[in-house]
Amino acid sequence: MSDTHKAIEAVWKIESTRLIAGIARVTRDIGIAEELAQDALVAALERWPEEGIPENPAPWLMTAAKRRAIDSLRRGQMLVQKHEEIARELQGQQQRLGEAMDRALDQVIDDDVLRLIFTACHPVLAVEGRVALTLRLIGGLTTAEIARAFLVPEKTMGQRIFRAKKTLSEAHLTFETPRGEELHSRVKSVLSVVYLIFNEGYTATTGEEWMRAALCDEALRLGRMLVQLLPGESEGHALLALMELNASRTTARRGSNGKAVLLPDQDRSLWDDAQIQRGMTSLEHAQMLGGEVKYYALQAAIVACHMRARAAEETDWERIVLLYDALMQTAPSPIVSLNRAVAVSMAQGPAAGLDALDAIAALAGDSALAGYHLLHSVRGDLLMKMGNFPEAREEIQRAIAMTQNLREQELLTKRLKQMEKAAPST
Repeated sequence: MSDTHKAIEAVWKIESTRLIAGIARVTRDIGIAEELAQDALVAALERWPEEGIPENPAPWLMTAAKRRAIDSLRRGQMLVQKHEEIARELQGQQQRLGEAMDRALDQVIDDDVLRLIFTACHPVLAVEGRVALTLRLIGGLTTAEIARAFLVPEKTMGQRIFRAKKTLSEAHLTFETPRGEELHSRVKSVLSVVYLIFNEGYTATTGEEWMRAALCDEALRLGRMLVQLLPGESEGHALLALMELNASRTTARRGSNGKAVLLPDQDRSLWDDAQIQRGMTSLEHAQMLGGEVKYYALQAAIVACHMRARAAEETDWERIVLLYDALMQTAPSPIVSLNRAVAVSMAQGPAAGLDALDAIAALAGDSALAGYHLLHSVRGDLLMKMGNFPEAREEIQRAIAMTQNLREQELLTKRLKQMEKAAPST
């Protein structure tokens, strides 16, 4: 790839979201907007190697998209053009379209990006459609990249994105930022999609890699964009804090050959201090905006307790238990209960943790948590600490059978071998 083509690729990565957003405001159709933006990219690939990259690429690309839109309109109309009246109407349509797209150049682009984010995360779409469309339009990932990230065939992901765009088009949605109660519900959806993307990158559900760094990076980029677009939204700052703080441990979470390294075993000197500071600052913003007891803020505060401890034994587990208690009041869930049980075991001992864990397991019954590998992994750890090796072995074996991530399987298998060495012979 030539230097010019690399430069074009970099420009496209930066400008594509804004370009699609600006065009979509005029066309009110995301599918058409993406096609016109792609046409503009083709024009850049054809002309920039000869003419050089323009000083202001965004207006150039918007102008190219406008020309392609007018050309497309002309081709469609010329097929049926038989009378002078139709020709005059065509000329008027071209002029109106050109003026509308010219105005799109002069208006506040960030408003368009915000509209695009809210549209991509519209509740009319299934969650998987929101995730795929967000990564495609706002994250700038190709269909192939998204498919690789979620370990599905490219064709499957392409169909998922196509269906999402078709659903939005058929719903005839207004391309605008919602207000009032709808804004609140849609912000929640947007934040949950970004967090879902980050979590899948932070600990991959399936596959051979412990982490998918590209997804974490995209989620962080989206989070930073959101706090710029919605500076008064406390949970936006809190989610960014949560992601920054967790991502600061990335290097320490991966050992040789990509092996998983859990928090107690991490070399804390490898944590990214600059990223920790960014996370702490974002958490302070969220708290100053009055969101200290909201969902993402409480999770970020829990992670912040870990980041302040420069050695595992210095962790303030009593405070973490209190924060989980508050989180259970705000957003109770089996996963929060599981994490709270771990904190209780660290603060009050394995027996107390096991009591909390067994209470969750009793409630879980045949629910999804009953088949959640971490429930059995944690229970196995606690039983091992209490000297109940036979039951501990059974629980860890269950966890190994349930996880679909190779690195987690390796981690659990290693733990099982260590336990068997430590177990008294019978």
